[in-house]
Amino acid sequence: MIFPSNRVRVLVATQPVDFRKGHDGLCALVASTLRKDPYTGTVFVFRARRADRLKLLYWDGSGLVMAYKRLEDTTFTWPAIKDGIMALNHAQFEALFSGLDWRKVKPVDPRRPSAPE
Repeated sequence: MIFPSNRVRVLVATQPVDFRKGHDGLCALVASTLRKDPYTGTVFVFRARRADRLKLLYWDGSGLVMAYKRLEDTTFTWPAIKDGIMALNHAQFEALFSGLDWRKVKPVDPRRPSAPE
């Protein structure tokens, strides 16, 4: 699968969705429930009632891309179920998609390297 670059915005829908929804159903959900434009290149992450499945939806400039992942032996770490969305940085998204606990991924403060002596 081709992931979007690390410069894209990643938004997680915190409410489980009906996983029978396809491209158009999820696109409508983004527009009506999340109040976001699904054609901006933002990656929208959806969870099923079972915590072992996720779907991604994003616009790549030429069409809607939808990806589905099911973990075999574990579950994804999800935020608390409530209405709304939350943002993840690229490292947190990669951890979530890999089945790791994305909450443990913290940004590193960039610093300038020291000059060689």
